[in-house]
Amino acid sequence: MDAQTCILTRRSHREFTGQKVDRALVEKIISLAAYAPSWKNTQISRYIAIEDPRIKGDIVERFCLSGTNNPHIISTCPVLIAQTFVKNRCGYERDGSFSTDRGEGWQFYDCGIAAQTLCLAARDLGLGTVIMGVFDRKGLQEYLEIPEDQELMALIALGYPAGQPDAPKRKDVDTLLSFR
Repeated sequence: MDAQTCILTRRSHREFTGQKVDRALVEKIISLAAYAPSWKNTQISRYIAIEDPRIKGDIVERFCLSGTNNPHIISTCPVLIAQTFVKNRCGYERDGSFSTDRGEGWQFYDCGIAAQTLCLAARDLGLGTVIMGVFDRKGLQEYLEIPEDQELMALIALGYPAGQPDAPKRKDVDTLLSFR
């Protein structure tokens, strides 16, 4: 699949077929996500692939916030990726000071790039994804035993999509772009 087709056809999938995703395929997706650009090539994103239905059930019962579709998504996706990042590396100078006025903001930017790269890699390999950020982050971080030098960023459902949703309306270039 060419890059434009991949970008134009990637969707947020909230329904999956339930077909198991081979671990080699998950490893391939993560190996491609490793090529996401990052601040001074710090490569701060880390991933935990959760396949165990009991763990996913605990996440649904204990850490999903009410009013979201996340419980259904997590219960039905074959693989749930917990994306973490190594703290205090991105956006810093060697002396520990911030390089820009964005402070710790660069780590979130780099995680977003890595998450989108993961999602595009999954799309290219025939899988669907959706990035989720509404959950009890601190509680889930403790439950997953995330090392102290890392922080939980997002959950990404991964699996074979059940259908292809229509693309939502996009803003036109005139709205998005200006020249000076």
